[in-house]
Amino acid sequence: MTATLSPELEATLREIFDRRNRANMQPTIDEFLAVLAAHPGDPYVLYEVGGSYDTAGEEETALGYYEQALAAGLAGDPLRRCLLQYGSTLRILGRFDDSLAALDRALAEYPDSDSVRLFHALGLHAAGRSDAAVGELLAFAADRVRTPDVLRYEAALYGNAGYLIGLDEKRGRA
Repeated sequence: MTATLSPELEATLREIFDRRNRANMQPTIDEFLAVLAAHPGDPYVLYEVGGSYDTAGEEETALGYYEQALAAGLAGDPLRRCLLQYGSTLRILGRFDDSLAALDRALAEYPDSDSVRLFHALGLHAAGRSDAAVGELLAFAADRVRTPDVLRYEAALYGNAGYLIGLDEKRGRA
């Protein structure tokens, strides 16, 4: 089931987020927890609580909120951000397979998201799959860096990206 976010709640969440101080996240956490008390089980609020704990360096606590948000029907761009942050947090905690599963889902659902593509490459690297990580970054550069110098080598970048990703795929089957 997909949840919907009312304009009023969206505005409240945005205001809290905009006031946050990355060096002191506790006031933000407290504000989001107060909103959660008024909107128990709301996936959008759960996601914001998780993100606040994550920013505060409390990754284990953040995971539970991310998981609840995902299970409660988070949708749209907040789903993209949640999958990215959840995957990144799992990576930080050394849970590389779980991280890649979350980031694979994000990449499948949001293939045009630059941030998802970059964090997916980070996840591959952390999992010891550096060939695939560099391959994805080369493809990203070829897609997004549109300078004459890079465009001159666009085919070579894509070719090398495909080669490196292919090496990773061969290792996976071996």
